[in-house]
Parts: sequence; structure tokens; C-alpha cells
Amino acid sequence: WNESGKNYAAFCWKAGGTAVANNDGDVTSQVSVNDEAGFSIVKWTTPASGDAYSIGHGLGKIPELIIMKNRNNANNWDIYHHGNGGTPQNHRLRINTNDSRQDVSAWNDFTPTSTIFKSRTSGNWYNANSNVIAYCWYAIPGYSAFGCYEGNGQSDGPYVYTGFRPAFLVIKSYSNSGNRTSRSGSNRNGCLLYTSDA
Repeated sequence: WNESGKNYAAFCWKAGGTAVANNDGDVTSQVSVNDEAGFSIVKWTTPASGDAYSIGHGLGKIPELIIMKNRNNANNWDIYHHGNGGTPQNHRLRINTNDSRQDVSAWNDFTPTSTIFKSRTSGNWYNANSNVIAYCWYAIPGYSAFGCYEGNGQSDGPYVYTGFRPAFLVIKSYSNSGNRTSRSGSNRNGCLLYTSDA
């Protein structure tokens, strides 16, 4: 992360300051919310039972994107995206791999609500008594957008309307394998950054 002569990019979101307890779910989560940005940071400890459970996210609106990671185990960054096919609650994406979406009931086949989302049972991500972090977003017109499109196989691709000029863009195919790509305003036009598998 600090090699001489190498250039680095960092992507940062400001939440709402000191986290507060949220008891909307089956577990008590610590939540920091930025209502203006439609963003929350959520952390909690998984229950000892290993059963599916719900987590309060604090947004007050239905999240369109959730990125989660178990901080005690070397496993995946699981992603919920509201545009991930006809039943996004039944599938996950993984930002740290090149694979397409997986039907693993990662969200316990439950569509997030304005107060909670759910975790499935089993798997390393859900190990009992583990510390977990989640980043949750909903779209703010003119500020952020979370959508999907179908490729056309042409050199310039389809036109995707966001309503604003994005400063940060992430693309991940859910029907085919391939790299996760991103571009920021500080990155040169025509250049892509790829997320790491590490």
C-alpha cells in the first residue's frame, strides 16, 4: 500500500459521526447514518446460535446496495444489489472475485425493508460471535444512482442515464464472470482500476 513511485486511489464516504445503537433487528447493531448521502455504516456481532437473523441499517429507506464483510474471517465481500436479476434477495455478488452472481440465499431470501436486512445461516461469513461490517446505500437524485443495464456488444456500449456526471463508477457483471472495474474523477479518462482478490 506504500510502494515508492506508485500511485494509489482511495474511495471514502462520510457517515454520520459516532455510531448509535439500533435495535430494529434481531441483533443490536451500531449504526452511523448520513441522510444527505443516503449512506450508513453498520457493525454488529453475529449471534452464537448460527440461525438466520435480521440487522437494523438505520437508513429509514430501503437500501439498494449493501456491501458486507466478516472482519474476523478471511472470506468474501458479499453484495446485495437491487438490480441483481428478478430476485436479488435470492442472490449475492462478490466484489473480491471474478464470478457471476450466486444463488446462495445470502440474504435469507428476504428483500431488505426500510429498517432491516437479513443474514442467512451457515458459511464462514456467518461464523458465530464474529464482528461484521456493512455499508448500505440508497439513491439520492443528482448525487448517487444504483442500477443495471444490458450490454449490446458494440464498441461504445449502451447509454446509461444517471441524471448527473458520476465522479465514481463501479461495474460488475452479474450474468458473466469478469473483473470488477471502477473509475474515479481523479483517474485518467479511459483508464480502469480493478478490485483486488486479496
